[in-house]
Amino acid sequence: MHNRFSLMLAAFMATAVVQSAAATEITSETFRCLNDMTPVRHFYVDNLLGNVAETVAVANSADGGTYPEGAVVQLVPAEAMVKREAGFNPATNDWEFFELNVSAEGTTIGKRGFAEVVNRFGGNCFACHVQAEPQWDLICDNNHGCDPIPLSRGMISAIQKTDPRCEPTELSDEDKANLKALQAAMAAN
Repeated sequence: MHNRFSLMLAAFMATAVVQSAAATEITSETFRCLNDMTPVRHFYVDNLLGNVAETVAVANSADGGTYPEGAVVQLVPAEAMVKREAGFNPATNDWEFFELNVSAEGTTIGKRGFAEVVNRFGGNCFACHVQAEPQWDLICDNNHGCDPIPLSRGMISAIQKTDPRCEPTELSDEDKANLKALQAAMAAN
């Protein structure tokens, strides 16, 4: 009887692990218009397993916290972080980094991985995010310990408003000026 119980328990645990991994399978269809996500300050969050409330609670916490499995965090349309199942990659606190190609037709994954993903600006995603103080679970913000990124808040807002997967948004003169400044900065690199 003990062996039968042990086998049933082992089968249940194996099934739970497979279901968790399958539930967080990441494909191009995983990523969508930023406006369909939940805004938190100047970035967007979602949860692939439906746990948006806990994801938002951690993102809004003044004390930090650990994001739940399935959490998606995006600052701009072309980059994302997804919290994978516990133990998936302990070095990155189980976060997987994505560089995305976005268009009106949808999203394709350009790069994905852990410590090796480099964004369009030549920055290593993990190298930046690992600087966040431990209570922030690798999420950077103004006071989380990360180096500042080379984009102003105005540039970030303008980039967010131009997500080609979303309905077009009217850009202000300030948005247009910020996009022009961003183009000039990218051309200089």
